[in-house]
Amino acid sequence: MVDLQSILLDHKAKKKKSDEVSHEQEGPSVTPTLSEIPDMFFDQILVEYKLGRIEILVLMYIYRMVYCRPNLYKLFGISPLLSHYEMAKTLILEVPETVGAIHKLEELGFISTIRAGQYFVRRFFTKENDEIFKQTYADFDL
Repeated sequence: MVDLQSILLDHKAKKKKSDEVSHEQEGPSVTPTLSEIPDMFFDQILVEYKLGRIEILVLMYIYRMVYCRPNLYKLFGISPLLSHYEMAKTLILEVPETVGAIHKLEELGFISTIRAGQYFVRRFFTKENDEIFKQTYADFDL
């Protein structure tokens, strides 16, 4: 004769337990991603150029879109088409702050606008550093 305990253990409940429900609602476990940013950004660029918080956020956002995410134009240093609104929303900034930071980064020569929302970003942040490290952009350069 079959033991009642073994039958109960094999039987699955129709309702899920509350702890199982909350665990499934969390979704898949989130693992941190890594982005490769040249050390010269921390050692030289931040020291010499005294960038503000917003300029750093915008530069790192665009830089990561070009060099740290899948991008068809990475070889040329060109970003995919970016929405100013989506960029501001992601960075928790206002659109005018984001656009102002883009203009400041252009004045400093870190980025150049190809067209609205698409940017050329130097791999080593300045033309001089690109020349030192022999960075080319497959015959594309501004």
